[in-house]
Amino acid sequence: MISNKSKILAVLLMIVVAVLVCAEDAKEMVVASAEELKGIKTKKIIWKKDGAKMGRIPFAAFDIVPPKTVPAVYDKFGDLIKAETIIPEKKVQVGESFFMDAYEVTVGQFKKFLKSSGYEPDNPINWNAVYEYSPTNNHPMIYVTWYDATAYAKWAGKRLPTETEWEFSARGGLKGREYPWGDDESVARDSANFVGTLGRDQWNKTAPVGRLKPNGYGIHDMSGNVWEWCQDWYSSDQRYRVLRGGSWGSGTTDLRVAYRDFLNSPALTYEFFGFRCVKDLE
Repeated sequence: MISNKSKILAVLLMIVVAVLVCAEDAKEMVVASAEELKGIKTKKIIWKKDGAKMGRIPFAAFDIVPPKTVPAVYDKFGDLIKAETIIPEKKVQVGESFFMDAYEVTVGQFKKFLKSSGYEPDNPINWNAVYEYSPTNNHPMIYVTWYDATAYAKWAGKRLPTETEWEFSARGGLKGREYPWGDDESVARDSANFVGTLGRDQWNKTAPVGRLKPNGYGIHDMSGNVWEWCQDWYSSDQRYRVLRGGSWGSGTTDLRVAYRDFLNSPALTYEFFGFRCVKDLE
């Protein structure tokens, strides 16, 4: 029989777990507008429009302004008014922190978007194909074009990440590492769903979002599961949009945070393509 002491300990344990869960939920305040984001210090929010959990990314991109020489100024008689000035090189911030979806946009979220926005893709979505690889509302939305992803982001009051923002977020605070979890390829399946199955990675197609370990910023599936559309063109000829992160059909080479997928028309759809959004701190 279970002793009274064991019962008491079990009850206390349940209370502790409940407190921890409540504390975690308390960190994820629901935000409905850009105005409400002003002054928010928490690292996690829930964006009300699409119900997405989002994590704060401490992004601070910098650019170097080269040194500049301002010529001396003389009056009409040749007398010096102002001496030559040398403005030294300086580093200026060109990017601000933002919130990023903690998970890829799900089938359920995309269906909500279609029903409430009236948006119609140029080519109707083949839901039989979607459900073959992403069978539930908690799986990532696939078979979306760059235009579909952009339309969703606009509806939600967000946008697609730039490549620079995506890569910074994928690193999760790690500098110069190959993957979101570091350099050790042997532990990839703890954090990424990619080709084949082993260990934590038990899916041979897409995985429900958030089932594997997050990176240092609390963002899941930045490597594997589905390729993610970014804002950017692949090159100056503006023919192809960039996808990042690799997918459930990728090898580890594609999972590297610096890898850029290419030759992808913005009108292309595939069972490997999905997306997530970001929200600026306006």
